[in-house]
Amino acid sequence: MNLRRFSLIGVPYLWLVLFFLAPFLIVLKISLSDYAVSIPPYTPTLDIFGGWASISDFFSKLDFETFKFLTTDDLYWKAYLSSLQIAIIATLITLSVGFPIAYGMARAPEEWRATLMMLVILPFWTSFLIRVYSWMGILGKEGFLNGALLWLGIIDDPLTILNTNVAVYIGIVYTYLPFMILPIYATLDKLDVSLLEAAEDLGCTRTSAFWLVTAPMSRPGIIAGCFLVFIPALGEFVIPSLLGGSGTLMIGKVLWEEFSSNRDWPVASAVAIILLLILIIPIILFQKNQERQAEADQ
Repeated sequence: MNLRRFSLIGVPYLWLVLFFLAPFLIVLKISLSDYAVSIPPYTPTLDIFGGWASISDFFSKLDFETFKFLTTDDLYWKAYLSSLQIAIIATLITLSVGFPIAYGMARAPEEWRATLMMLVILPFWTSFLIRVYSWMGILGKEGFLNGALLWLGIIDDPLTILNTNVAVYIGIVYTYLPFMILPIYATLDKLDVSLLEAAEDLGCTRTSAFWLVTAPMSRPGIIAGCFLVFIPALGEFVIPSLLGGSGTLMIGKVLWEEFSSNRDWPVASAVAIILLLILIIPIILFQKNQERQAEADQ
């Protein structure tokens, strides 16, 4: 019994150690190193076969100079603030779009719900890159959207949408909309319709019954959906690079440029560590919300 219990507990912990803790410690070590024109592009490197003196010398050379450097350059804190702003606004837009869809799915006839669920999940069957690239063709000056608006006579000149923050918002909302819809739908699907009928019998209008009954009971799904959208959107790299262009400042782009273009691995690692620390707060809140929801379902 103890061996079985240890196996059940040990497997997920082993997974976390191998694929989270170990990479995190490697990135943390690089962030405390100094830039070097070498392979690897940082120093010092650990020689575990050099004895205790070599290991002691290695740790003595680690410092926080890279983190101090981040405070001296406005680029980094502006990128963090810009990423937070874009992620928060995109999450709110996704919520405003996803909630009515989830509500409609939950109130749809039973025989239609599986089909509607499939339509929500269907975009995942296509490559993420292909879907983002398709928006470049839609939002470009000669793209489908401008062509349709010009044909309908709504505009006289093509709109500049691609390579702006608006295109980034569209890309994030489109990409992460299913992550908002599914948890909200799962919550609304469990809603007892008789509660709404009771509220209406007690004198509530449909609108007031929605705000007094449906909205509070859908809160766990809303919180889960917001976290599932906000967390990946904050560190997003592909969407701002392809749809936002050079004018969009997000920390994911800065991180990529430091790693690939500048080959400054210590700075890139320090940027990643700070981003992870920022994300820890919503991740902990999300886990607490999931625990409370699990306790409420029991």
